[in-house]
Amino acid sequence: MAKYSTLGKKILLLLGAGIALSFAGTPGRQFKILKDLPKEWKKIDQARLRRLVREFYRDRLVDFQEEKDGQIKVIITEEGKKKILRYKIDEMKINIPSRWDGIWRLVMFDIPEKKRFVRDALRNKLRELDFKELQKSVFIFPYRCENEVDFIVEVFDIRSYVRYAEVKNITNEAELKLHFQKLGIL
Repeated sequence: MAKYSTLGKKILLLLGAGIALSFAGTPGRQFKILKDLPKEWKKIDQARLRRLVREFYRDRLVDFQEEKDGQIKVIITEEGKKKILRYKIDEMKINIPSRWDGIWRLVMFDIPEKKRFVRDALRNKLRELDFKELQKSVFIFPYRCENEVDFIVEVFDIRSYVRYAEVKNITNEAELKLHFQKLGIL
């Protein structure tokens, strides 16, 4: 599947957010539609927008639906919705509160070899989010992150392979604290 520019990602996210985009065949109708577009669409060069929508269609991320009045409505496909989730995961950040509650969050997984690509992607995402790897399939983080972990698990479709735990005590806690202090998050 094609990699899209920042503008391509923005357009797909706007479509996914339900911001309507329609095209019309006749120039008069096109002018009316362009005039009525939400301001998010008006900021985008129309020729570039059309080119990206054609790419999305080619990659099966969007489909076209003809309305009774002849307008062509752009709709997100299931594949497009999955792509949007992947873009959202790329932008994910964990909120760091001003004070640590003293609880460690563990993410543990046992993902089969046949899903190695997903297992590696999960590891990479956890590292990117500043989790510390305790073992190949055990990561730790000092702040609440259950929602973020759930989202990642849903995107990668690995619910049955991943466990999340919150623990108060762990051996070598001083080493962990030092690690996260060096990162500036504890």
